[in-house]
Amino acid sequence: MPLPRHIAVIDIGKTNAKVVLIDSTTRQQVAARGTPNTVLREGLYPHADVERLWGFILESLRALQAEHGVDGISITTHGATAALMAGEELAMPVLDYEHDGPEARAAEYGAARPDFAETLSPRLPNGLNLGAQIFWQARAHAATFARVTAILTYPQYWAWRLTGVMASEVTSLGCHTDLWAPGRAEFSSMVKAQGWVETFPPVRPAASVLGPIVPAVAAATGLGAETPVTCGIHDSNASLLPHLGARATPFSIISTGTWTIAMTVGGDTGQLDPARDSLANVDAHGRAVPTARFMGGREFDTLVPEIRTPSGADIARVIERDIRVQPSFTPGVGPFPQAAGRWTVDPAQLTAEERTAAASLYLALLTRACLELCGLGREIIIEGPLARNALFAQALARLAGVRVSASGDATGTSLGASMLFGAGEGVAAAGTAVAPLDVPGFDAYAQRWREQIA
Repeated sequence: MPLPRHIAVIDIGKTNAKVVLIDSTTRQQVAARGTPNTVLREGLYPHADVERLWGFILESLRALQAEHGVDGISITTHGATAALMAGEELAMPVLDYEHDGPEARAAEYGAARPDFAETLSPRLPNGLNLGAQIFWQARAHAATFARVTAILTYPQYWAWRLTGVMASEVTSLGCHTDLWAPGRAEFSSMVKAQGWVETFPPVRPAASVLGPIVPAVAAATGLGAETPVTCGIHDSNASLLPHLGARATPFSIISTGTWTIAMTVGGDTGQLDPARDSLANVDAHGRAVPTARFMGGREFDTLVPEIRTPSGADIARVIERDIRVQPSFTPGVGPFPQAAGRWTVDPAQLTAEERTAAASLYLALLTRACLELCGLGREIIIEGPLARNALFAQALARLAGVRVSASGDATGTSLGASMLFGAGEGVAAAGTAVAPLDVPGFDAYAQRWREQIA
């Protein structure tokens, strides 16, 4: 199939959803439309507002088609989410993974889930293990769950709505779900024991074209009836895809958004600690990628009500006065899941610039801690919103002692998802090299941060 020129990427993050148009020849963003990703609270449990998202997707495709033309559609979404289908409709709402309902079955699920050695998936709170969600739904809503005929991981749910074709895919099956055994490249022993294997559609490569859009989508958007749609990919792995084959291994990608996710391609899974939110993702080729993460975007929003770029004097003052943020403000996740987040000074007395500086240094220190778990590559590439945070990148370069570069792709995931059409891996741009932070006292500041956690 010829490479589509304009590829619309449906990019659904936990906080925001976007439809981004990528020019496959220049690998540049042509246009983008966005909307908040809201959670509905009524009904069986908190759940994704999939119908509002579907309306946004159709309207965005219609507008992009009218303005630029759309030649193909690719999909990437956050993980820990699945659609439970009853024939051609949802059997149950798409559960919000932050809902604590699965905790009611925590002990029972703990006995049923596979060992870390099999899945490289740690036990996580609430619904962050997709297996825990399904296990809880099957018991808390047994009569409704009995109607389930298919389980679709989230990118593949949207691919089905566009094409009418159901599929499974390994990057979503392999992201801390307890459902996949990467060493065997097959469903985990728990999936078999629970009798769920037959509810998962056949596994297809992320880059496979499931089919053209269905007639109703063509009519609603004005796209050509033959417009192809790929199977889709988990968002962290979309960020990874452009770099596969482009760099000497091991190298580390920092994918940022609601989550800050450190992945080291060619790294050793032997240092992963399931008690510290480190795990293996599964890349688009089915290979295990050592990973550690924390909710960086969520924490930054909590810490910094008003983002203001700090000056050199602001940064120096924060370090000199030892204004630190200690982990963690999202309990149960990240490399220090049991630590209680705190400031070393009253944040209400700080300027917006000082708060931004302290929080940026904090994210860099947490990211460096993640790299101790998933492995430090020969170089680090920052993707997504934090690529625009110069202080974060400079501090990380100082802490890591290896080359750090910031990607020019603001969304991180969208370019990678567009490459599912065959624009190819190994085509990542070099990015902007980052100079290490050179402020007196920062090394001692970082050491105090580490000591106070211990």
